[in-house]
Amino acid sequence: MKIQIINGPNLNLLGKREPGIYGSEGFESFYKQLLAKYPDVELSYYQSNVEGEIINKLHEIGFDYDGIVLNAGAYTHTSVAIADAIAGIKTPVVEVHISNVYAREEFRHHSMMAKNCKGIITGFGLMSYELALKSFL
Repeated sequence: MKIQIINGPNLNLLGKREPGIYGSEGFESFYKQLLAKYPDVELSYYQSNVEGEIINKLHEIGFDYDGIVLNAGAYTHTSVAIADAIAGIKTPVVEVHISNVYAREEFRHHSMMAKNCKGIITGFGLMSYELALKSFL
């Protein structure tokens, strides 16, 4: 099984950025834990702060992988282009968020891409990624 994790803008700062909201662990150390816990899954990780690069990655893998775990960060609430890219690919996508977006600012309560996703997992910290991964297993 091939699963791609894609992180959007500012998620490269996990462990440093607003630890009260996003925790104190960096994504790379969490990713190593996932690789060790799921050795039979071909797991890949990609991060970009650039909308077009995220779209290019979705197009690149969106017909060959078994699942995509996507945390589009702030693009979740603004990017029609990423939503369209998800709609245009075959591979199912699970949208994830580290924080509970519904307990935050009003603008974070709407996802442009949710209707094109298999599901949404929000508010379980980095465990949100593992829950999304398990949805594909």
